[in-house]
Amino acid sequence: MSVDKETVKKIANLSRIAVTEEEVEALVPELNNILGWVEQLSEVDCSKVEPMTAVIPNKLRLRDDVVSDGDVRDKVLANAPVAEHGFFGVPKVIE
Repeated sequence: MSVDKETVKKIANLSRIAVTEEEVEALVPELNNILGWVEQLSEVDCSKVEPMTAVIPNKLRLRDDVVSDGDVRDKVLANAPVAEHGFFGVPKVIE
């Protein structure tokens, strides 16, 4: 695939990027080089390579699911502007 000036102008328009005619001429070979690299990558045989999510092996560090900070309702409600019956008091929003 090859990129010409009209394609660069269309890409710039779709990207909402203002480019001058000199910039268009400079972008044509750059985009063609990038497309050449992509074509080289498509030639690599990756059929025997397993997909991976990271470069290094990661293992989940699991911990026991233990409640460590419960039963602090009074301390939490001490920060509330209005506390009613052990809950946060809020203004009525529906008449």
